[in-house]
Amino acid sequence: MTTRRFTATVELPHSAEQAFAYLVDPRRRPEWQSSLLSVDVPEDEEPHLGQTWTELTVVGVRPSLEVVEFVPFRSWAERGTWRGVEATLRLRFIATKEGCRVVAEGEVTGAGVYAVAARSSGLLAGRAIAADLKTAGHRIAQRAEG
Repeated sequence: MTTRRFTATVELPHSAEQAFAYLVDPRRRPEWQSSLLSVDVPEDEEPHLGQTWTELTVVGVRPSLEVVEFVPFRSWAERGTWRGVEATLRLRFIATKEGCRVVAEGEVTGAGVYAVAARSSGLLAGRAIAADLKTAGHRIAQRAEG
């Protein structure tokens, strides 16, 4: 079994409330998460603890996800599984004078033939999440303007 941990921190010029509301809504994920094509979640379902959905990634993987932590405007976490791979992602939202800091922490674990997928995914995850969070910051700004 292989486990890779990752972390990323991004400063956003938006309040923790704005960032939380946008980032924890799985319906918005394809707008800012570069690895996603689509999500399968009811359009009228609001984010909540225990919420579940599936995603379709650009490489054809369809993980199942569940919200396992939900503390409005402070923290949120998900657990995803696909075959022999499990991944967790936790976002913490910290108010700053200029907006908020989003700290992303997680890990990817794989067993057997999926250990290679976990190792390579975990290796790239920190940089990818940081880039995706910056994209989310731009999308939040666009929504505020529109």
